[in-house]
Amino acid sequence: MDSFNATLEERFFLVGFSDWPQLELILFVFISIVYSLTIFGNTTIIALSRIDLRLHTPMYFFLSNLSFLDLCFTTSTVPQLLINLYGQDRTISYGGCVAQLFIYLALGSTECVLLVVMAFDRYAAVCRPLHYTTIMHPLLCQALALASWVGGFLNSLIQTGLMMTMPLCGHRLNHFFCEMPVFLKLACQDTGGTEAKMFVARAIILVFPATLILGSYGHIAKAVLKVKSTAGRRKAFGTCGSHLLVVSLFYGSAIYTYLQPKSSYSESKGKFVALFYTIVTPMLNPLIYTLRNKDVKGALWKVLGRGTD
Repeated sequence: MDSFNATLEERFFLVGFSDWPQLELILFVFISIVYSLTIFGNTTIIALSRIDLRLHTPMYFFLSNLSFLDLCFTTSTVPQLLINLYGQDRTISYGGCVAQLFIYLALGSTECVLLVVMAFDRYAAVCRPLHYTTIMHPLLCQALALASWVGGFLNSLIQTGLMMTMPLCGHRLNHFFCEMPVFLKLACQDTGGTEAKMFVARAIILVFPATLILGSYGHIAKAVLKVKSTAGRRKAFGTCGSHLLVVSLFYGSAIYTYLQPKSSYSESKGKFVALFYTIVTPMLNPLIYTLRNKDVKGALWKVLGRGTD
């Protein structure tokens, strides 16, 4: 019986997708392409938000925070996954696992809170348009962004700390990175009390923000339906609809993974679900937010136009 915090130099074996060797090369190419697109798309949004004065608004301030967060979030797992798929060494130290688990949980939890902040921004813009600039003061925007990061890292600190008190049996992780549900499968004695505390922490960081977001969009929908202008209604639905789609993709996969009982968690399915929300969703976010966004497209064409002068 190994203690998680007693032998940080020992190593875990990451099974990854070795059960499907015929998929490994395909996944390596696919993930490499998606990761490259993720870096390009999110870096572009961050750069445009700083360069173009038209994007110096609360909405794009939070969007650039989300883009930076997605860059960090996907980078916390993808390099390890690519090594796992292509290289011979499929192991990671206990210390490396603890660090990856903490960073991954921190960034994921931060995104949970940040999406609530972005929903509040859209609520203020649609439901309180005359007071929007007063409500979303730059200092408040900075404070809300900081609170998102602090809240996310605090939640991760609590959950990782609880995880490290659990004795583990075995060194085989049936996943491509150190994810919490897989660790729970390795617990070698009854840890019901610890798992209950961790479940409460996960429920708070997932269910409570999701409820606030749905409530915000309920008020937004009522306000938009009262708008007489068809163009104004379309613009409001387009902007808010893109955010709601991002929320649905992120929370749907996260709730599926983190709020189901340990006994019903499927490690094989969990790998593919994790691929979606750690790799695909961060790539989709820039596309979802900018595909029908005239401001971002205008800023991009402006930059490209300068480049061709």
